[in-house]
Amino acid sequence: MNPAETLKDWTGRSKQFYQDVRSEMKKVSWPPKQEVIGTTVVVVIAVFFFGAYLGLIDYILGNGLARLLAYFRG
Repeated sequence: MNPAETLKDWTGRSKQFYQDVRSEMKKVSWPPKQEVIGTTVVVVIAVFFFGAYLGLIDYILGNGLARLLAYFRG
């Protein structure tokens, strides 16, 4: 295959891929704006909650381990 044929083949495959993507995107059932906003708010709240929870657990375990090590060091 010479470079011109390779470029032609690549161009044709790219065009077909783009057409397939457009066709599939038309079949997608997009959620309403309110649903997207609602689920986004739930995710953000959950992230902050679990971040605070894991931060608290890390703080408690870190202090507990530090006290335990300090106790055994004398």
